[in-house]
Amino acid sequence: MTPDKRMTLAQAVALVPDEGAVLALGGTTLYRRPMAFSLALRHRFLKTGRPARLTLLCFTAGVESDVLVGAGMVQRVRTCYFGLEIFGFAPSFTAAVHAGRLEVVEESEASLAMGIRARLARVGFMPSTAWIGTDMFRLRPDVRTIVDPYSDETLTAFPAIGCDVAVIHALEADAEGNAAIGRHWGVDRELSLIASTVIVTAERVVPRLDQADLIAPSVQAVVEAPGGAWPTSCHPLYPLDGKALLRYTDVAETPDLAALLDEWSTRRPAPGPT
Repeated sequence: MTPDKRMTLAQAVALVPDEGAVLALGGTTLYRRPMAFSLALRHRFLKTGRPARLTLLCFTAGVESDVLVGAGMVQRVRTCYFGLEIFGFAPSFTAAVHAGRLEVVEESEASLAMGIRARLARVGFMPSTAWIGTDMFRLRPDVRTIVDPYSDETLTAFPAIGCDVAVIHALEADAEGNAAIGRHWGVDRELSLIASTVIVTAERVVPRLDQADLIAPSVQAVVEAPGGAWPTSCHPLYPLDGKALLRYTDVAETPDLAALLDEWSTRRPAPGPT
């Protein structure tokens, strides 16, 4: 019998460990971000105080991450970019860094890519020519260099990167866990292979997918979440909502933020078995 991995959004957010988890959020910049999940996770934290002391792992981080930082549930961030593109800085991230409430692990595209590749290869590090001749090593004393035994060239040894939970928003998924994420993958396929638990939120759950970008054996949970990336875009289903993001930048770090995020949460149904 084919396993049915469907669950509600509330059940899915409970899969994030209560303390110190590494949480990877899929999508890129303001495209296909798991907003419904982030808002539900924030709601759980405000009610229970859990999960706490998260490490966010994002190739690029945007509004889906900023709402978690603003709630005070994030201790550390690993990303090569944290912002809202043409809408400016990520306000809660910026405030938290300036106040010294947030640890930022300096990353680049290369360090994240090499770290993920090392994890995929089940080795402790991945060698690369990246960062050689730069000052990045002063910011990351945990990153070391090695000498290539074949060429005697000095290389950067980027340590492997893993994560406890990866959340990826899909265009479609089936109950077994196969998912289609469109043609702009980012690093979502790789995240689905390095995470201990993979949660897929999908615009719709269909009986069967004939072609998938994420495969069922890697996925532990499927949540039907129509509009689950809004106000970020989910091409070709709906575009970025610039007005909503401007409202967010206006009220972030003010008492009006809670009402706005409550409004965002209630506009997005999440059907599924209880």
